[in-house]
Amino acid sequence: MGRGAIRANERPAAIILTHGHFDHAGNALALATEWDVPTYAHEMELPYLTGRSDYPPQDPTVGGALAEMSRLFPHSGYDFGSRVRALPADGSLPGLPEWRYLHTPGHTAGHISLFRERDRVLIAADALATVNQESPVTLMTLKRELRLPPAPFTTDWNAARNSINTLASLRPSVIAAGHGLPISDNAASRLERFAFNFAPPAHGRYVLEPALTDGNGVVALPPPVADPVQKVIVGAAVALAGGFVLSQLIKRRRAIE
Repeated sequence: MGRGAIRANERPAAIILTHGHFDHAGNALALATEWDVPTYAHEMELPYLTGRSDYPPQDPTVGGALAEMSRLFPHSGYDFGSRVRALPADGSLPGLPEWRYLHTPGHTAGHISLFRERDRVLIAADALATVNQESPVTLMTLKRELRLPPAPFTTDWNAARNSINTLASLRPSVIAAGHGLPISDNAASRLERFAFNFAPPAHGRYVLEPALTDGNGVVALPPPVADPVQKVIVGAAVALAGGFVLSQLIKRRRAIE
């Protein structure tokens, strides 16, 4: 059993959430209740974990495989009640004395990454990805490469850029992300190049204007941008509905005749 693994009658000291999106926090409340332990998150993430706010809606117009799939994903927040607490302001992590957290906003307002100085291991969470999520092929093969944070749910691209610069300054030996496999081959130099060449998506709702948030959640959103796929979906739905109505009228007329 690896170091730090949880044995059958044991429980962790706490749950640390890097952020509260459904794919990172979906089972956290159930686990915290089962283990009777606190859950910690950055104070700017608490509005989405205490029922005060939903997350900004996802942006499927950034393009790519993940963006198209994101149309079906939720962006709702959670209500952990008394189970969730704010992380200490000094960067320490309860129950993890060798680790510290860094506030790395962009993907969400309260997103954090974790770093262990002893061996320079970085858990970047969704501050970046280590797989190309725009390609359905690499989503299956999981070819390792540094990529942008999950684009449909990243709502402040300037903040995302600054966060990646912060992570590059750590010179990590290993980079683990929420999406993709860990990278240890020339990790520091690869992350430095990635930060230098950082470029947001070419288009999308939040590319030119971020979602505005504060300690209570979402304050203001940029207007949606044109979505050709949505127009096709709506057009198809209207056509199907029109066809159904027409068929019913024809049936009724034949019945009368």
